[in-house]
Amino acid sequence: MITVQTEVQDAAIGVGIADRAEDLSVLRKPGCAAAIWRRPLPVGFQEWVDALDPDALPSARLVLQPDAVAPTVAHLCDLAGLPASEHRDWLIEDVAGLAARFAETMKTPYLRLRLDVITTNACRRFHVDAITARLICTYRGTGTQYGISTDGDAPKRVFTVATGSPMIMRGTVWPETPKTGLLHRSPPIEGTGETRLVLVLDPVADAHDAQDGHG
Repeated sequence: MITVQTEVQDAAIGVGIADRAEDLSVLRKPGCAAAIWRRPLPVGFQEWVDALDPDALPSARLVLQPDAVAPTVAHLCDLAGLPASEHRDWLIEDVAGLAARFAETMKTPYLRLRLDVITTNACRRFHVDAITARLICTYRGTGTQYGISTDGDAPKRVFTVATGSPMIMRGTVWPETPKTGLLHRSPPIEGTGETRLVLVLDPVADAHDAQDGHG
Protein backbone atom coordinates (compact mmCIF):
# COMPACT_ATOMS: atom_id res chain seq x y z
CA MET A 1 0.00 0.00 0.00
CA ILE A 2 1.37 3.40 -0.98
CA THR A 3 0.61 6.36 1.30
CA VAL A 4 0.92 9.94 0.08
CA GLN A 5 1.14 12.02 3.23
CA THR A 6 0.36 15.66 2.47
CA GLU A 7 0.71 16.39 -1.22
CA VAL A 8 -2.82 17.63 -1.82
CA GLN A 9 -2.04 18.50 -5.43
CA ASP A 10 -1.50 14.78 -6.12
CA ALA A 11 -5.13 13.96 -5.36
CA ALA A 12 -6.81 10.84 -6.68
CA ILE A 13 -8.71 10.88 -9.96
CA GLY A 14 -12.20 12.27 -9.35
CA VAL A 15 -11.13 14.50 -6.45
CA GLY A 16 -11.33 18.22 -7.17
CA ILE A 17 -8.80 20.66 -5.73
CA ALA A 18 -10.10 24.10 -4.72
CA ASP A 19 -7.86 27.12 -4.12
CA ARG A 20 -10.80 29.16 -2.79
CA ALA A 21 -13.64 28.20 -0.44
CA GLU A 22 -16.26 28.94 -3.08
CA ASP A 23 -14.61 26.44 -5.44
CA LEU A 24 -15.66 23.57 -3.17
CA SER A 25 -18.85 23.59 -5.23
CA VAL A 26 -16.85 21.52 -7.77
CA LEU A 27 -18.30 18.59 -5.80
CA ARG A 28 -21.51 19.00 -7.82
CA LYS A 29 -19.77 18.33 -11.12
CA PRO A 30 -20.41 14.87 -12.64
CA GLY A 31 -17.87 12.29 -11.57
CA CYS A 32 -16.38 14.42 -8.76
CA ALA A 33 -16.20 12.16 -5.70
CA ALA A 34 -14.78 14.78 -3.34
CA ALA A 35 -13.37 18.29 -3.14
CA ILE A 36 -10.38 19.48 -1.09
CA TRP A 37 -9.70 23.12 -0.28
CA ARG A 38 -5.94 23.61 -0.50
CA ARG A 39 -5.21 26.54 1.82
CA PRO A 40 -2.56 27.97 4.14
CA LEU A 41 -3.29 28.29 7.85
CA PRO A 42 -2.63 31.48 9.84
CA VAL A 43 0.96 31.90 11.00
CA GLY A 44 1.43 30.20 14.35
CA PHE A 45 -1.95 28.45 14.44
CA GLN A 46 -0.62 24.92 13.94
CA GLU A 47 2.02 25.30 16.63
CA TRP A 48 -0.62 26.71 18.99
CA VAL A 49 -3.21 23.96 18.51
CA ASP A 50 -0.60 21.18 18.56
CA ALA A 51 0.72 22.40 21.92
CA LEU A 52 -2.67 22.50 23.66
CA ASP A 53 -3.54 20.05 26.42
CA PRO A 54 -6.05 17.61 24.84
CA ASP A 55 -8.45 18.37 27.69
CA ALA A 56 -8.59 21.98 26.48
CA LEU A 57 -9.82 21.01 23.00
CA PRO A 58 -13.53 21.64 22.31
CA SER A 59 -15.63 18.53 21.78
CA ALA A 60 -19.36 18.00 21.09
CA ARG A 61 -21.99 16.52 18.76
CA LEU A 62 -24.89 18.86 18.01
CA VAL A 63 -27.52 19.66 15.36
CA LEU A 64 -27.54 23.40 14.63
CA GLN A 65 -28.59 26.04 12.17
CA PRO A 66 -25.51 27.50 10.45
CA ASP A 67 -25.83 30.92 12.12
CA ALA A 68 -25.70 29.28 15.56
CA VAL A 69 -22.33 27.61 14.96
CA ALA A 70 -20.01 30.49 15.99
CA PRO A 71 -21.57 31.19 19.42
CA THR A 72 -21.92 27.46 20.07
CA VAL A 73 -18.26 26.71 19.31
CA ALA A 74 -17.21 29.68 21.44
CA HIS A 75 -19.24 28.22 24.31
CA LEU A 76 -17.61 24.81 23.78
CA CYS A 77 -14.19 26.46 23.98
CA ASP A 78 -15.23 28.11 27.25
CA LEU A 79 -16.41 24.77 28.64
CA ALA A 80 -13.09 23.16 27.72
CA GLY A 81 -11.17 25.97 29.41
CA LEU A 82 -9.49 27.07 26.18
CA PRO A 83 -7.92 30.48 26.90
CA ALA A 84 -8.83 33.48 24.77
CA SER A 85 -6.36 34.20 21.96
CA GLU A 86 -6.26 35.21 18.32
CA HIS A 87 -5.82 31.55 17.38
CA ARG A 88 -8.90 30.52 19.36
CA ASP A 89 -10.84 33.30 17.62
CA TRP A 90 -9.66 32.05 14.23
CA LEU A 91 -10.67 28.46 15.06
CA ILE A 92 -14.19 29.58 16.02
CA GLU A 93 -14.53 31.77 12.92
CA ASP A 94 -13.18 29.03 10.66
CA VAL A 95 -15.58 26.37 11.93
CA ALA A 96 -18.45 28.83 11.48
CA GLY A 97 -17.25 29.79 7.99
CA LEU A 98 -16.95 26.16 6.88
CA ALA A 99 -20.41 25.47 8.28
CA ALA A 100 -21.91 28.37 6.33
CA ARG A 101 -20.14 27.34 3.12
CA PHE A 102 -21.14 23.68 3.47
CA ALA A 103 -24.76 24.56 4.27
CA GLU A 104 -24.87 26.77 1.18
CA THR A 105 -23.33 24.07 -1.03
CA MET A 106 -25.73 21.40 0.24
CA LYS A 107 -28.79 23.70 0.45
CA THR A 108 -29.52 22.45 3.97
CA PRO A 109 -31.23 24.33 6.83
CA TYR A 110 -29.44 22.40 9.58
CA LEU A 111 -26.05 20.82 10.14
CA ARG A 112 -24.89 18.01 12.34
CA LEU A 113 -21.66 19.33 13.85
CA ARG A 114 -19.08 17.13 15.50
CA LEU A 115 -15.85 18.26 17.06
CA ASP A 116 -14.00 15.07 17.93
CA VAL A 117 -10.86 14.74 20.03
CA ILE A 118 -9.41 11.43 18.89
CA THR A 119 -6.57 9.39 20.40
CA THR A 120 -7.52 5.90 19.18
CA ASN A 121 -8.19 4.11 15.89
CA ALA A 122 -11.59 5.63 15.12
CA CYS A 123 -13.10 4.28 11.88
CA ARG A 124 -9.83 2.78 10.67
CA ARG A 125 -11.54 0.68 7.98
CA PHE A 126 -12.03 2.26 4.58
CA HIS A 127 -15.69 3.03 4.01
CA VAL A 128 -18.22 5.44 2.51
CA ASP A 129 -20.71 7.28 4.72
CA ALA A 130 -24.46 6.60 4.51
CA ILE A 131 -25.36 10.26 3.92
CA THR A 132 -25.50 12.70 1.01
CA ALA A 133 -22.12 14.32 1.70
CA ARG A 134 -19.79 15.08 4.59
CA LEU A 135 -17.21 17.79 5.31
CA ILE A 136 -14.16 16.82 7.35
CA CYS A 137 -11.38 19.14 8.47
CA THR A 138 -8.55 17.98 10.73
CA TYR A 139 -7.14 20.89 12.73
CA ARG A 140 -4.63 18.83 14.71
CA GLY A 141 -2.97 15.53 13.89
CA THR A 142 -2.96 13.39 10.75
CA GLY A 143 -5.64 14.20 8.19
CA THR A 144 -8.27 11.90 6.72
CA GLN A 145 -7.00 9.17 4.41
CA TYR A 146 -8.77 8.20 1.19
CA GLY A 147 -8.42 6.38 -2.10
CA ILE A 148 -10.36 4.92 -5.00
CA SER A 149 -11.51 1.30 -4.93
CA THR A 150 -13.13 -0.57 -7.82
CA ASP A 151 -14.06 -3.68 -5.83
CA GLY A 152 -14.89 -2.39 -2.34
CA ASP A 153 -11.55 -3.52 -0.89
CA ALA A 154 -9.04 -1.12 0.64
CA PRO A 155 -7.57 1.24 -1.98
CA LYS A 156 -4.19 0.24 -3.36
CA ARG A 157 -3.01 3.86 -3.23
CA VAL A 158 -3.86 5.89 -0.14
CA PHE A 159 -3.78 9.68 0.03
CA THR A 160 -3.64 11.73 3.24
CA VAL A 161 -5.39 15.11 3.30
CA ALA A 162 -3.17 17.87 4.63
CA THR A 163 -3.90 19.02 8.17
CA GLY A 164 -6.10 22.11 8.02
CA SER A 165 -7.46 21.38 4.53
CA PRO A 166 -11.26 20.85 4.48
CA MET A 167 -12.54 17.95 2.38
CA ILE A 168 -16.13 17.36 1.25
CA MET A 169 -16.94 13.78 0.19
CA ARG A 170 -20.02 12.31 -1.40
CA GLY A 171 -21.84 9.58 0.54
CA THR A 172 -24.00 6.65 -0.52
CA VAL A 173 -27.14 8.82 -0.67
CA TRP A 174 -25.66 11.10 -3.34
CA PRO A 175 -27.85 10.41 -6.37
CA GLU A 176 -25.16 9.96 -9.03
CA THR A 177 -24.79 6.56 -10.70
CA PRO A 178 -22.41 4.85 -11.13
CA LYS A 179 -20.72 5.45 -7.80
CA THR A 180 -17.25 6.95 -7.75
CA GLY A 181 -15.57 4.26 -5.64
CA LEU A 182 -13.99 6.76 -3.22
CA LEU A 183 -13.45 5.34 0.27
CA HIS A 184 -11.99 7.05 3.33
CA ARG A 185 -10.92 6.34 6.89
CA SER A 186 -9.52 7.96 10.00
CA PRO A 187 -5.76 7.30 10.13
CA PRO A 188 -4.76 4.56 12.60
CA ILE A 189 -3.00 6.37 15.45
CA GLU A 190 -3.55 4.16 18.50
CA GLY A 191 -0.37 3.76 20.51
CA THR A 192 1.40 6.69 18.84
CA GLY A 193 0.50 9.30 21.47
CA GLU A 194 -1.07 11.47 18.76
CA THR A 195 -4.20 13.52 19.47
CA ARG A 196 -6.39 14.65 16.59
CA LEU A 197 -8.95 17.47 16.57
CA VAL A 198 -11.44 16.83 13.78
CA LEU A 199 -14.44 18.81 12.57
CA VAL A 200 -17.22 16.82 10.86
CA LEU A 201 -20.26 18.45 9.24
CA ASP A 202 -23.27 16.62 7.81
CA PRO A 203 -26.38 18.11 6.14
CA VAL A 204 -29.60 17.63 8.10
CA ALA A 205 -33.04 18.32 6.64
CA ASP A 206 -34.82 18.14 10.01
CA ALA A 207 -33.47 19.30 13.38
CA HIS A 208 -34.80 16.12 15.02
CA ASP A 209 -32.74 13.94 12.67
CA ALA A 210 -29.77 13.10 14.88
CA GLN A 211 -28.61 9.84 13.28
CA ASP A 212 -24.85 9.74 12.82
CA GLY A 213 -25.00 8.56 9.20
CA HIS A 214 -21.83 6.56 9.60
CA GLY A 215 -21.25 4.01 6.88
